[in-house]
Amino acid sequence: MTTRLGRAMVFGLGAAALLAGCGTSEAPIASPLPAESVGPGRTVSPAVNQTRIELVRALGTHNLVLTDTQAPVRPAEAALLAAAPRAVYQVTLPKDPTHGYIVVYEFPDPARAAAAAAQQQAYLATGPARVQTPLGTVSIIRQVGLTVVFYDWLPEGSPDDSTPGIQAALETLGVGFPVAS
Repeated sequence: MTTRLGRAMVFGLGAAALLAGCGTSEAPIASPLPAESVGPGRTVSPAVNQTRIELVRALGTHNLVLTDTQAPVRPAEAALLAAAPRAVYQVTLPKDPTHGYIVVYEFPDPARAAAAAAQQQAYLATGPARVQTPLGTVSIIRQVGLTVVFYDWLPEGSPDDSTPGIQAALETLGVGFPVAS
């Protein structure tokens, strides 16, 4: 009887340890975004701040308002953008409050920013990027000095009439890297 009870206890403890290591009911703690790269919680660099000023100006011509956001936005990204520090902003869309995100990535010099924009342009034409975005998504990539501005939207899925104005405003900034649909 003692041996049987001992085996049951060992088995029970082993099963408990195994189950404890398998997971919990809570979401995983790991985050795909570096904390220093998300939203206005960090101090943005002068280059990102200047790009934000230009975004506010361009969007303002279409009566659009840019706000800071804490949303963990992670669009389909090529390697250089995925590794770059970023600031996330959102255009206020009353009829579509869960969209309108604009991501600004920062690079050490204009040449690297241009290389990252070109890499993103090429990446969006690949199979993996097409799987990450719905069919019909329009992507805007603009280089503004040391930064790359990225915005994507789905024209057929936008309930807010002002959403096309975001694209029109962004197309007035910096140098464009057109993405084939």
